[in-house]
Amino acid sequence: MSKATRIAILAVLAIATYVSFSSIYTVSEVEQMIITQFGKPVGAPVTTAGLKVKLPFIQDVNPIDKRVLEWDGSPSDMPTKDKLYISVDLFARWRITDPLQYFLRLRDERSAQSRLDDILGSETRNAVAKHELIEIIRTTKGRSPLRDALLVDIESDVGALVPIRKGRKLVEQEIFKAAAEKVRVFGIQLLDIRFKRINYNESVRPKIYDRMISERRQIAERFLSEGNGEAARIRGNRERDLNKIQSEAYREVEEIRGMADAKATEIYARAYNQGPEAVAFYEFTRTMQAYEALIADNTTLVLSTESDLFKFLKGMSPDGDLAPAQVPPTVDDNAPNAAASVRPTERSDAGFSVDDQRGHRR
Repeated sequence: MSKATRIAILAVLAIATYVSFSSIYTVSEVEQMIITQFGKPVGAPVTTAGLKVKLPFIQDVNPIDKRVLEWDGSPSDMPTKDKLYISVDLFARWRITDPLQYFLRLRDERSAQSRLDDILGSETRNAVAKHELIEIIRTTKGRSPLRDALLVDIESDVGALVPIRKGRKLVEQEIFKAAAEKVRVFGIQLLDIRFKRINYNESVRPKIYDRMISERRQIAERFLSEGNGEAARIRGNRERDLNKIQSEAYREVEEIRGMADAKATEIYARAYNQGPEAVAFYEFTRTMQAYEALIADNTTLVLSTESDLFKFLKGMSPDGDLAPAQVPPTVDDNAPNAAASVRPTERSDAGFSVDDQRGHRR
């Protein structure tokens, strides 16, 4: 065999090997293939794994992922029904169910991700705009607020919760149903969609915090007002009870004092009614006590000569000794009932002197 023949055989074998490798391809378990000829799909999509054959040179193999794929949107700001701007971060799971339609409309995964950004972002914005913030954040409808034990018996709306009609899960289902219909035309099946994070917008967050602080202050002022009212009521009850106790105590004291005076009067009556001498002595001592209570320094008394108070004074001499009982006081005949003036003088044994209206001292 000549050298040229040998070279020709080797060339044929090389070409055959190259053609064989160009016409054979493998399909893995996580892929599906679209065969294109001059850029256009030909035949049905290859979805089964194994070793496959195609026309060399003129046909190309386009792999398409068969696994569940992830879509993770970027946070975007949007308003709620109650005019609160929030930042919503969403994620979803999807897969390719119609590879031919997917290849014709989108070609690759990068285009699919971009289209999902538009569709899911738009549907999320529409759903958020139709619901209040509490509906998007909370899920539990029959929740009850935690309240302090001291406030359980108080009828108040403090701590009352806004009622939830739908909740976050139903809002997610609304977004899912609306978006699933739109992505189906691209050969994509939307499997699930969830809110990852919901937060206040940075520009309105200080205002939200200020409003929360204001609400807490209003509640605190309300508690303070109710506390002041309760304190005033307690103080009023205290004053009323104190006045009642004082009144009852005063009444009881007066009753005891009256009983004591009655008892003392009874004892005095028994002591001084034992004979005429006892009666006269009692009259004298009581009159002396009256003198002590009535007469002080620089006191002037105008008494009738027939007064009971003057009875013992008119029987005293200027030296403080008792005058003879039969000597009556000197009184003007024209004024039998003339008054006498009694005033204190320099202190003597009697401590006072008696002047009648004619200026005579006794």
